[in-house]
Amino acid sequence: MTDLRPGWAVVSNDGGRLGTIKEVGQNYIRTSPDGSATNMYVPASAIANVADGVVHLNLALRDARSMGWEQPPRGDDTLETSPESGRDRHV
Repeated sequence: MTDLRPGWAVVSNDGGRLGTIKEVGQNYIRTSPDGSATNMYVPASAIANVADGVVHLNLALRDARSMGWEQPPRGDDTLETSPESGRDRHV
């Protein structure tokens, strides 16, 4: 997940474009369908492959849109590599 970047395309396994990465969390990517203000929080478990700035999902576009991923994940999902993650750590 740490290698993914905002702006990369997110596509389904049938070639449909789900959108563009807006944010990368530890267990999800937040994507927004192109031309839409709607957010989708795609879990890491739905990612099949990443190649050349494109995230390939392991399900069809129709299925991805019906998964209920419009709600943000519960709890803290800050990437462990982000500067904020070690802010409260005591050494």
